Parts: sequence; structure tokens; C-alpha cells
Amino acid sequence: MAEAHSAVAFSFSITHEGWDINYDREVLDLVWQSGVRSWKKRLARFRTGVRNGVYPAHLQSLWLVIAIAVGLHFTQRHVPFDLVSKWLTILPGDSLQWQLTACSLAGLVVWLSICYTMRYSLKLLLMYKGWMYEKRAPGSKVSLRTRLWGLFVKVLATWNKPGLYSFQGSLPRLPLPSVQETMTRYLRTVRPLLDDTNYNRMERLAKEFQQGIATKLQRYLVLKSWWSTNYVSDWWEEYVYLRGRGALMVNSNFYGIDAIFMHPTSVQSARAASVVNLLLQFRRTVERQELEPILVQGLVPLCSWQYERIFNTVRAPGVESDKIIHYQDSNHIVVLYRSCYYKVIIYHNGRLLRPCELQIQIEHILQQRDEKPQPGEELLASLTAGDRTKWAQTRQTVFAKGVNRTSLHTVESAAFVLSLDEKPFEFDLAHPEKLDQFGRYLLHGNGHDRWFDKSFTVCVGSNGRIGFNAEHTWADAAVMSHIWEMLIMGETEQRYDDNGNPVGIPEFEPPTPKRLVWDLNDKVALDAIDEAHIAAQKLLNDVDLRILVHDAYGKGLMKTCRLSPDAFIQMALQLAYYRDAGKFSLTYEASMTRLFREGRTETVRPCTIESAAWVKAMLDNTVSVEERVRLLNAACERHQLGYQDAMCGKGIDRHLFCLYVVSKYLEIDSPFLQEVLSEPWRLSTSQTPHGQTSKMDLRKHPNCISAGGGFGPVADDGYGVSYIVAGEDLIFFHISSKKSCGTTSSERFAQEICRALGDMKHLFEEYRSLQKKNPSNGTKSDKPQAK
Repeated sequence: MAEAHSAVAFSFSITHEGWDINYDREVLDLVWQSGVRSWKKRLARFRTGVRNGVYPAHLQSLWLVIAIAVGLHFTQRHVPFDLVSKWLTILPGDSLQWQLTACSLAGLVVWLSICYTMRYSLKLLLMYKGWMYEKRAPGSKVSLRTRLWGLFVKVLATWNKPGLYSFQGSLPRLPLPSVQETMTRYLRTVRPLLDDTNYNRMERLAKEFQQGIATKLQRYLVLKSWWSTNYVSDWWEEYVYLRGRGALMVNSNFYGIDAIFMHPTSVQSARAASVVNLLLQFRRTVERQELEPILVQGLVPLCSWQYERIFNTVRAPGVESDKIIHYQDSNHIVVLYRSCYYKVIIYHNGRLLRPCELQIQIEHILQQRDEKPQPGEELLASLTAGDRTKWAQTRQTVFAKGVNRTSLHTVESAAFVLSLDEKPFEFDLAHPEKLDQFGRYLLHGNGHDRWFDKSFTVCVGSNGRIGFNAEHTWADAAVMSHIWEMLIMGETEQRYDDNGNPVGIPEFEPPTPKRLVWDLNDKVALDAIDEAHIAAQKLLNDVDLRILVHDAYGKGLMKTCRLSPDAFIQMALQLAYYRDAGKFSLTYEASMTRLFREGRTETVRPCTIESAAWVKAMLDNTVSVEERVRLLNAACERHQLGYQDAMCGKGIDRHLFCLYVVSKYLEIDSPFLQEVLSEPWRLSTSQTPHGQTSKMDLRKHPNCISAGGGFGPVADDGYGVSYIVAGEDLIFFHISSKKSCGTTSSERFAQEICRALGDMKHLFEEYRSLQKKNPSNGTKSDKPQAK
């Protein structure tokens, strides 16, 4: 209990002799510094809030407008609408002082009018989505309408340097599609999955739904779309994530891998210190809103709402529904090493600790090898990997008071968790199983060395390689990918000396890490932890993960085929899955809707009528090369259109999901919605984005590309596939499935992907050869080159 007593800043008692006060000056100093830092942050948030509120106008322009108003008034010229005279009739006098006050108020009114005119003009411009459908292939011409639109957006959006949240008030709301549009799109996507009998039955159900209760449900959604910022996001977060009762590990959390072609240091403490420092610098840029918002094509802003909860965030379990808790500030991280938990202070003497100072703290922890976990502490994190309701019940009983409550709060309020693993994270092209194991370490670890509730856990292998495990509720993978890019690019600077340690000399002895204290030595706590541990082991042992490094070719060849790399890969996945399973299946691809305020994701359905026709043609030896290429072009064009529709708010699945939620609130049963929402996604896919920051220069630093990341399978009898187009000649695929399923195999599916990609390359080689022999047989293809 010594650690708990040392945390008390002061105590007092009353005796017959008077007051007896004892206090710890060092602790009180830390409290004072924390308070000062919090107030500074409040003032900074207020200042940036005002700046964002008037964007795209510049805050300093207020003084210019007031000066013009003063000049006009004292030169006997009228301010617009004679505002100065109107203010003077209200003010108690007309002396020089009151005239200046009236000019200031008139200038403020004019300035605010200009600000909001600019803001809503930008919002109207951002509602236009025609630019998304413009062809971008070489030789394509952009329409005059889009060129003029781009000019106006550039004038309004780029003349004043934006902060991270500057565009939030200018982003349009997510549009609500009509029921008829969604029904038409839905029926088209399920046609290749159903025979004539089942398709006719589904068509009948859709018609009954559209002509029946859909009208009533849609009215409620129309009301919600006008009343709320985004008609999907809050329900999506609550019902898809927070109310899910299954384990977060494997089922929800995702992981990301290091830039495997660079290895700046093999010293574990040095890499950990550098990564912690870079992440905390990133947190500071987010808090100060100095991070540049992402602009599509350098022009159209994406919603930055998800960045608010990157740090100091935890998903707290509840009996029926979890909740996201975000702490406004945190001056510590929690380090997990050999099943022991340590609180590490990251600020000292009014500033952030440098890497060389953080290394001292981490080395101190690594030297505690003889420390033994307290009873129940070794498997404690298994609680965050298990059933959410059981974890919530255990939390209410075991962690409701005392040192358990204090220590749990320390973990949950930390900026993030750092896990120092005792095993190396390895990569070797000659031994692909090492990269597979690397991925497994990050996806689930040993089931109790990651705090799965935290927004993210940074994992550092004994050889200095890194990765992360992230909780999915607070944000989507693109946000973590952005953080990871910034971190990797930060590592390209000279941060290590010849011995692999951080450069620089510590200016002081940093605060010593403090071991967290737990009181778990009772039957209720130990039984709950053991039960969660057994469930976690069963879940992680069932994961079949394969990370495929496809280096035969990358987006370079795909662009020469004049096809979108994403569409190209999705077609390869369709061909691979059909060969693997012998049938088509409902396929999920995540697309983002961050062109709208508080947008998250929408589903693209890559299995289409066109893709099915091309896959069948590839398996039919009687179909000519020219016909196969034509069908592939048509399939990629249809896929690209589906992706564009999803990004522009014309998707299918989020609309149907919200209609289903409304039907449940109204206690109305819909056979159509029940069947649609229960369809399994046996092939769930996602592309990991990169190049989200202007600092990512792969020409200058070609080894800085991350290997991407992955997630567990969505269906028990399906595959989860995440991929990243890492360069002109490199693609990473993260393929997951369950060992308990007799019909799936991640290794077999990886081979089928390689085979499909090889067949597609061979197809275009044959096609070009035929074109050279007979140019008149060429088919014109003018497709977008990139998503």
C-alpha cells in the first residue's frame, strides 16, 4: 500500500493542541502544474473555437473592417445600412468614445455578415459532388462546371490556413436517399447471389416493404436527418459497436504493423521512447488544432471529428451497452511489462519529456524483471478481451472502490497504453510465417498483454519493431493510419545515435514510474479473470492469420491497364473467392463518408452483376481474351461507380440499417429488413489508405511504407481481408479466417489471390499482344486510375 499512500498530497488531523497538517510539496507541485496546463488548454480551445467559428474568414480581418468603419464614419461617409447612426441611437451618448464604440459594433456586424456569407457559400459549394464522377485518366477533360466549382472552392478554402476543425461548420450533412433509390440499388447487388426463384421472392419482399411501412419509417429518418448532424453516425456507434456484447479482441479491434523495410533501432527502450514522444507531439498538434485537415485532391476537406477521441479515451463496459469516455487531459501513460502495470508521468518542469528522458523511465521498467505480478494481475487484461456484460458486472463489484478503482482509473485515463513485449516482432521475406506471427502478436497477443478497451495500445517488440492494437468504436482505421504515417515519417529524422539510443542529453532525472496496486486476491475476482482468460484463449487460438506480401507487381501495372487499383484488387478477390468457395458471396468493402460532417463509413458491394459475369468468363475457356478484358473493364467501372456513390451518400446499407433501427423503436416487424440485416458478410474487405499527410514522401523515403494492418473474420465461415497498395510493385494482404471452420483456409485463399492476380496480369499481356498483331481489335477503355 506504500504507493497508494505516497499519492496523497496532504492530510490533516485535529488534536487538543490544534490543527496538524502534513503535505507533500512535490505532489502539490504536480497538481499545480496540471491545473495550469489544463487552464492553458481551455484558453487555447476557446481561441481556436472562435477562429473555427468564423472560418474561412480570418480573425484578424475584424480589425480591418472596424478600421474601415471608423474611416467611413469620420469622413462623413455612411457605413452600409447606416449602422453607426443606428447604434448611436441606442448608446447613451454621442461623444468621441461612443462614436468609436458604435463604429466598432457596426464593423463587428458587417464582419460577422461577411464571415457567415463566406462560410455558407463554402458549404453550398461542398454540397456539389459532380467532381467525384469526373474521369481522371490521361487525356480526360474536366467539365467547365467542375473547373469553375474548383476555382471558387480554392478561393474560399485555401486563402486562410485552416486548423484541424476549421471546415467542420462548412461540411454538408449526409444526404438521405429515397427508399426507391435504395431498393433499386439493393436488388441489383443481390442479383448475382440469388437464383431466379429466390430473387423473385426478394423482389416481392422489397416491393411490399417499399409500398408498406417504408414510407412511415422514412419520415422519421427525414426528421432525424434535419435535426441531427448526421443521421447515421450516432446509431452506428451505439448499435453496431457499444451494444455489441461479444469480445472486442479479434471481433472488433484491429491492428497495424510497422514499416517493415526500415528498422531504425533494435533497442527496445529507445524505440519505445521515440514512439511515445512522437505520439505525444501528435496529441499536442491535435489539441492545438495545428494538424492540417486532410484535403481530397488538395481541395475538398474531410471531416476531422474522429480525431477528438484519439488519446485519453476508453470504451468502458456496461451491462447492456458500453460507453466511450474521453478525458480532456492526461499527464501519464500506462506501461504493461511482464504482466505488471506502471504509471509513467510524461510531463515534468512544465514541458513534455524528450525521448532521451523517456528512455530512462522505460529502462527502469525493463530492469524490474524480478518483479512478480500481484495475485490476479497477470491475467487481468483478459477481462477486456472477453464478454462485455461479464466484464461490466465484474467492474461493478471488484473495481468499484479502493485501490482497484484507483488503478483502473489510472489505466483508463492514460493517454494510451504501451506494451513492452518480451518477444521479437520479425519480418523475413524468406520466412513468411514470421510476418504472420507478427500480425498475431498485434491482433490478440497472448490475450492478456493488451488493454483492449483503450483507444489504442502501442506494442514494442524486444527487437525494437512496433505495431498497435486499436479499439474500433471511437474512430475508423483511416484515422489510426494517419497517426501511423506521421509517426513513421517522424522516425526518418535523426532520432538515434550510433548505438541506437535517442539523441540528446537528459536535462533532469524524470519522474520514476510507479507500479499500480491491485487487490484481486478474492474468489469473485479470480474466477472472473480466469473465465475471461479461458474464453480469450479459445478465441485467439481459433484465428488463422496469413499476411501475403505480393511483390510480383503493384499499382504500376494496374495503371497501365487504365483501371483503378482498388477495383482491380476487388475483382481479383472476387475471382479468388469463387475459386476457393465455388460460389459468389455477399462482399463488404468499407468506404468512407467523411466528405460529410461526422461521416464514418458506408458499404460498397463489390460482388455485382458485372463482376460475376467476368469471373465466369475467366473460368470459361471458350471466352475470348478481348471479351474477358471488356467484361473486366465493365466490372471495374461498375465497382468504381458503386464506390463513388457510397462516398457521396448514395449507399445502400447504412440507409437500410437506420430504417431497421426506426422499425425496432416503433416495434414494427419487417420481413424484408430482418432478412437483409441478417445476411452474413462472408468476404469482408477493406483497403488501408496511405499518403494522407503531405509529409509522406515515398520517393525520398521509399522504405517508410507501412505493411498496413488487419482485422478478424466477420463471419465464422468467411474471410477478413485488409490490403494496402504499398507501391508500384508491392501489395500487402492481411487474410484472416477461423481454424474451426472446415471450408476456409487463409493460406489457401492467399494462394488463390496470387493466382487471380497472376491470371489478370497474363490476361492483359495476351490482350496487348493481340492488339499489336491486330490493332483494330482493341477496345477503348477510359477508366479512373485511382480511387
